[in-house]
Amino acid sequence: MRCFCENKETFDLKVEGDVDTDPIWCNQCDCNFDIEELPISDVLKEELLKWAMQYGQWIDWSKDTVISNGVKLENEHNNLGQLLTIKVKKELGAKYIVSFSPSSSAKLYAD
Repeated sequence: MRCFCENKETFDLKVEGDVDTDPIWCNQCDCNFDIEELPISDVLKEELLKWAMQYGQWIDWSKDTVISNGVKLENEHNNLGQLLTIKVKKELGAKYIVSFSPSSSAKLYAD
């Protein structure tokens, strides 16, 4: 995958949710990749995009606070993200290193 790293390419990816982004990133330079460029099945791409669209549902953005069951929702989101990361690893094979970066925003907004 082409990125901003010195050699312009990476095989070190991370699955990470964020607001209005695709959930695949370079684990070195934090370049956000277009999920369509990832050589995985369309079914897994859809699962990842659905998961990514749920990012931040535990936050009341108008008040910058966590909703009442927000920590639970974030934990569920992280658990699903870990499962999807396993699927990505399996489909990409040994050529890629794939890690998961869990959300910890509920703790930030709760403080």
